[in-house]
Amino acid sequence: MTTDPPTRGAVRASHDAWFRGDVAAAAAHVGDGFTFRSPFVASNSPTGHLHGLDALLGIVTGVDLISELYGDNEAPLIYDVHTASPVGT
Repeated sequence: MTTDPPTRGAVRASHDAWFRGDVAAAAAHVGDGFTFRSPFVASNSPTGHLHGLDALLGIVTGVDLISELYGDNEAPLIYDVHTASPVGT
């Protein structure tokens, strides 16, 4: 029997809220020491990575979660974000 690390529920709930555009719910699932890094944004704040979310979600047409790894204090998610923009997907 395998057990999910404690990070899994919080990270998945935050991720799901993020892509629903629910900034308050996304931020509520992260705690002290939270960091976020992507090719476009780096933040050490529970809400810093959520600034401009409305603009991003305005062009998102889909999200494919490719990989998720969970540890006691970290959880990298790899996903492909599909967009409808003049520069393509």
